[in-house]
Amino acid sequence: MADGYFVTSVSAGQVEMLPGIHRRTMGTTDEAMLCEFFLERGAVVPEHSHKNDQVGYVVSGRLEMTIGGEVYVCLPGDSYAVPGGILHSAHALVDCVVIDSFSPPRDDYRTEAR
Repeated sequence: MADGYFVTSVSAGQVEMLPGIHRRTMGTTDEAMLCEFFLERGAVVPEHSHKNDQVGYVVSGRLEMTIGGEVYVCLPGDSYAVPGGILHSAHALVDCVVIDSFSPPRDDYRTEAR
């Protein structure tokens, strides 16, 4: 993290969370967290839930999202919202870049690659 209020792409180290799923934890406050994800074609985020609200935006690619049993293929410019506690998963149909925000911040994303 850069000093003060700014985070650079260089200072935010990339972590491979699961095979083909890479995350950079970017700007974070006490109340919100922004993360960049690169998902390689075919990568799968298994079904899971967490207490954090999650709001995401697909920058590039085609991402099949399942939220609360509802399946939708997100294209560039599409967004999604996952309330805390709701089961969700993702499957990258092609290489994807996705931006997600979490509130409150995910503690497990704070410490890796910092």
